[in-house]
Formats: sequence, structure tokens, C-alpha cells
Amino acid sequence: MSTPSARCPALFISAPASGQGKTTVTAGLARLLRNQGKVVRVFKTGPDYLDPQILAQASGQPVDQLDLWMAGEAYCRQRFYEAAVEADLILVEGAMGLFDGEPSSADLAALFGIPMAIVMDVKGMAQTAAALVTGLAGFRDDIHFAGLIANNCGSQRHRELIEGALPEAISFLAAVPRDPELALPERHLGLVQAEEIRDDLEIRFEAAAQALEAAGLLEALATLSPVSFSASTEALPAVPQALAGQTIGVARDAAFSFIYQANLDLLAQMGAQVRFFSPLSDAELPECDALWLPGGYPELHAQALAANTAMRDAIKGFFSAGKPILAECGGMLYSLETLTDYAENSHSMLGLLPGHGAMRGRRGCQGMQTAELPEGPVRGHAHHRSMAEQTPEPIAYGRRQRHPAPGEPIYRAGRLTATYLHLFFPNNPAAVARLFSHTFGNDSAQATAASSQIKESSHAVK
Repeated sequence: MSTPSARCPALFISAPASGQGKTTVTAGLARLLRNQGKVVRVFKTGPDYLDPQILAQASGQPVDQLDLWMAGEAYCRQRFYEAAVEADLILVEGAMGLFDGEPSSADLAALFGIPMAIVMDVKGMAQTAAALVTGLAGFRDDIHFAGLIANNCGSQRHRELIEGALPEAISFLAAVPRDPELALPERHLGLVQAEEIRDDLEIRFEAAAQALEAAGLLEALATLSPVSFSASTEALPAVPQALAGQTIGVARDAAFSFIYQANLDLLAQMGAQVRFFSPLSDAELPECDALWLPGGYPELHAQALAANTAMRDAIKGFFSAGKPILAECGGMLYSLETLTDYAENSHSMLGLLPGHGAMRGRRGCQGMQTAELPEGPVRGHAHHRSMAEQTPEPIAYGRRQRHPAPGEPIYRAGRLTATYLHLFFPNNPAAVARLFSHTFGNDSAQATAASSQIKESSHAVK
């Protein structure tokens, strides 16, 4: 029996480094084609939450993260195939520089035969830009380069100098003009969340689409040959129906939004109903059997979180009842006794777990790790600029991708699992099912321990 396959034009948008304008170009191109009635499926490489929010709004389609280590080759292959069946064009936005990381953006592009376009901020240079892209194109022989997109190009003469210096083998795809109205707003962990600036983004998307059309990028894309994407022949991890009939409450608002769509999809595939709630504005929890407190920006909303005592009491009651809670990164900070924001103001949090969180400027931690949970290992990553102090002894540590030192601590109190790690659920569906299941390990002893823990934490907050 032959493996199903589908052909679809595809372009991998990468850069020599972060901050070159990859997301601006990818979003602008997606919007340009969407405006023409095309179906554009966009993927983001690496464990990124913010760029996919931007790209989903620009394209009008869901955006999945693809990482060969965290998700696996079979998962990436299947996602590409499914997109190729329905899309007119597949766009992939790289992470950092195209050769950075193990695996890198270049590794993903080479494995699936997707041509790469290099977005380069050319402000302050001319012929040197041609030299740099020539070096990038010659670094490996297993990658096909579609050409250069010169970002922040100052004038027609600027373009001519760069284009004239390029070798014949490297195409000049487009020159994006120097225009602050095209740039996307940023903050300490990356781009500002799409939901916070939705109307402003619409203006920027349309401006970028017009700029790319005027630059002739559509004509350059017309020369792309379709790429053949085959369905995965390797079995993906089995998805148990272990959460059938259960409801999982998921925190989602401006403070908690670092959520992989793939994680939500997996919970649904396992039979769970997902109900969203807002720790910022809701007074009570939805009827649910388990909670997921994902990462986000609780430090920007700490005062409002502290002031919502009704929600805090509701979550404390849920915890005391011995029900499962997963708290990741920002969710873990929310679970501690206090959180100190960038202005050095301390705010009372849930107090489910002893300890105090605080922001620490530009210094932080990031990297791929495997969460060594009692339920089973789950791959994920860490990315934070905060610290947690006076916490209890962890039950385990994350296992770093390529370093022997212990990774992020993993804490457990009753049925609460708290860690800085963001988990990619499809990596081990069975372990995730056990983590959220209301029947797994939910006995009276744990409920009693949870109730005792919450009382001690409440006294500590006072």
C-alpha cells in the first residue's frame, strides 16, 4: 500500500539571526495571499508561543509549532502532509538564525526539501549583505535557497547595490522598505500578544502586505515548484481515550496564554472537553475535573490577579479537594505564595505551593528539556526571566537536551504539578492523560495532604 502524499508550494522564511524581521515578512505575506483568497498554512519552528498568535491572525488559519526534537519527525511530517492537502501555500517561519540550535531551522528545511528565503535587515550595509547571504547559502549543500528578502531597505539605490553584488545563483526576491509602521511591538519575552493589540496588528498586516506586493514578492513566489509532502509512515504515540467524559478548565486571558494548539487538540482527541476561564476577570471556575494553568505574563497583571480573591478562593478549594492541577511557568508563579513584579511590588498569589516568585530583569533561562514526571517523560522547554525561591524539595528535575546538569525543578503538592517547563503534550499522550485524570492517584490521603498544604500556605501569605 503506497503512502499518501500531496504537493504544495512551500517557502521556509529564515534569517541570519533573531530580530531581522522574519515574523513581519511571514505575517505580511500570509495576509497578502489571504487577501487574494488563498489558503495559507503557516508553521513556526521551535517552542514559540507569541509568533504563532501573530501568524494565526494574519493567515486566518491555525498555526502549529514544529520542532524535530520536541515533537519528533513523524509528527512534523504528518502536520506538513495535512497542510499540503488543503493549502495553496505553506509558509514556515524559522527560529533565531537558520543554523542555530540542534536541530536547527536548516535541519527542518533540509529534511522536508523546503526552499529557504533569507530575511536580512540590511540597514547600515549594502554589498556586505550580499557577502553574508552568499556565505549562508554555501554553508551546507543540502539546502535549496530561494533567495534574499532585504528588510529595512532604504532606497532603490540601496537595493541596486545589494542585488548587483549577489552571485547569479542567489535570487533577490524583494526589498522591504524601511518603515516603522511595519514593525511588530515587542516586550521582554518576545512579541506582544496578538489579543492585546489586535486592531493595531490589522493595520500593520495590511501595510506589510501592500509593501510586499509592491516589492514584487508575488512574482518571485510564482517560480516556486511544489514540494511533495508524504504522510508519516512512522506510528505516532498512541492517543488513549483516558479523558473521555472529563472536563479540563484551562486558564486563558492576557495573563495566561502560552498554549500550544496541539495540546488543546490532544486533550480533545483523548475525549476531554476543554472549558476556558480567566483568572483575571472570572469570579468562579467552570465545572471541571482538572485545571491547566499555562504560562504567560502574570507579572504584568499581578495586582489584578491578587485582587481577584473570588477566583483565588475557587482555585484553592479545587486544590483542597485533591483534584489535578498542572501549573506551567507563569502558572507556577501564580501558584506560589507571592509574586514580585518588575516594579518591586509584591502581590499575594494562590499559595498552593510554598515559595515566592520574582522577576529578574534581562537574565533568564531557556532551553529544551524533558520533564521526568512520575506519570512518564514529556518533552518541552523552559523560557523565563523570573526566579522562584523558598520552594519545597522538587520531586524531579527536567533532563536537558544536551547538557548533564539538572534542568528545571518539578514540584508536586497533592495533585498539583508545578514547574517552569512548558510541556508538549503530543510527545507522550499517555503520561498527559495520567497527569490530568481525576481517577489517577486521587485518594483521600492526597486530598488530606492538599488541604493541609493550602492551610499552611495561607498562613504564610498573611
